[in-house]
Amino acid sequence: MDSVIYGSKTIDFKVKRASRKTLAIEVHPDSSVHLIAPVESSMADIKKKVANRGRWIVNQQAYFETFLPLTPAREYVSGETHFYLGKRYLLKVEQGDKDSVKLTGGKLLVTLISPSQDKVKRMLAAWYYRLAKRKFEQVMELAVEKFKREEIEKRSFEIKRMKKRWGSCTAEGKIILNPELIKANARCIEYVITHELCHLVIPAHNKEFYKLLGEKMPGWEKWKEKLERMMA
Repeated sequence: MDSVIYGSKTIDFKVKRASRKTLAIEVHPDSSVHLIAPVESSMADIKKKVANRGRWIVNQQAYFETFLPLTPAREYVSGETHFYLGKRYLLKVEQGDKDSVKLTGGKLLVTLISPSQDKVKRMLAAWYYRLAKRKFEQVMELAVEKFKREEIEKRSFEIKRMKKRWGSCTAEGKIILNPELIKANARCIEYVITHELCHLVIPAHNKEFYKLLGEKMPGWEKWKEKLERMMA
């Protein structure tokens, strides 16, 4: 991790080298800064260019910060609302002879032999994870069909909780999805998965990338905005 000072702020960034002529600067939704630099570029030259783009970088980070979750900390007690596939459900916790989680009558019912906030939290997390795995597999299978021309085949993926990102695609082509995404509308899930599949073709967030994304999912902007404004 390298950094430059811009005004009163420190801009930390990661550099990846590639066979290209120009420096690409990306600010991700988690406010991290990623650079793709020509192989022959010196670090001094890279830092100078980052400093020159300092205002834009800081503005982008401030923009993404407006999308941070606004929901107060969960207490996992009856009466709270929780999301599943874009719909809001009232949480009801009750004691019973078997631990279970289910949707019934428009409510998210958690039944526990010995109820406690920590147990409710763990039960819900496991329930969301199971449903996320199933739904993500369904959406992935349908989304891959759009990439026949690019010869992208069905992909495996990892489900991993990330603090500020819904999904990511590593340099090795590994797709990672946040289990919290199961709380969003199905079309939002489709957007994230399609976005990451596009990165298998074009790693950078450049004009070609967004052109491809628009081809694979017209109107993606609507679902991106809806997702970013969704309360976690």
